[in-house]
Amino acid sequence: MPPPDATVAPNLPEPHHIAPETLLYLDGVSVSFDGFQALNSLSLIIDRGEMRAIIGPNGAGKTTMMDVVTGRTRPDQGEVLFADRIDLTALNETEIANLGIGRKFQKPTVFENLTVFENLSLALKADRRILTTLFAGISAEQTKRIEQALETIRLTAQRDRAAGSLSHGQKQWLEIGMLLVQEPDLMLLDEPVAGMTDAETEQTVELLHEISSTHSLVVVEHDMNFVRDLDCRVTVLDEGQVIAEGPMGAIQSDPRVIEVYLGR
Repeated sequence: MPPPDATVAPNLPEPHHIAPETLLYLDGVSVSFDGFQALNSLSLIIDRGEMRAIIGPNGAGKTTMMDVVTGRTRPDQGEVLFADRIDLTALNETEIANLGIGRKFQKPTVFENLTVFENLSLALKADRRILTTLFAGISAEQTKRIEQALETIRLTAQRDRAAGSLSHGQKQWLEIGMLLVQEPDLMLLDEPVAGMTDAETEQTVELLHEISSTHSLVVVEHDMNFVRDLDCRVTVLDEGQVIAEGPMGAIQSDPRVIEVYLGR
């Protein structure tokens, strides 16, 4: 059952076209900005427990797609449904986050003067006001959740370090951990390995595979070696629509994908 403030899309046909395993459903989604067509009748389905990579040239619509899913941008037309056919277009960003959709932006946004543990503690609190959160304390269950996240993101040994002293890659992991402790059903990750060393990138592949065992992931990325190592279904966007979808091997040999993206 959706939470009380969620809106179930009205007058939808019985979901013979929406499989029970579907978590995120976009159909015919279009968005334009001052005459520029950012999304052009985009259709996309993400299943529960799936990890999906989204690739495409600059301006293909990848960021706009995530903006639509998280409520930052309202589509001009189309359906955007989540979980039990909840209409995301009727909700604001906070309501969508509370439904279980978490987003990590390309540039890490952590509290650099606080420790790694304190950053994770802040992230799991319902009341995000910093002073209220820091003085409220956390429960044993919440502490366990933080410890599990620290292990997953490879930062257990850095738990008491100031976040500002972490490497760029570790900050990326910390922000992923800040999503993890909120226990979202769907995580949207924008270029999670941008600026990472090769070793950090390899560890991130392992990290995301671990997370994908309990969460659905949508990963937007430009690093094709990283996408290949993720070994998941890949969707290619160009000019606001899907031009190819499938395993990386098939994507790499698709003539249109080579023309608009891989051949550049």
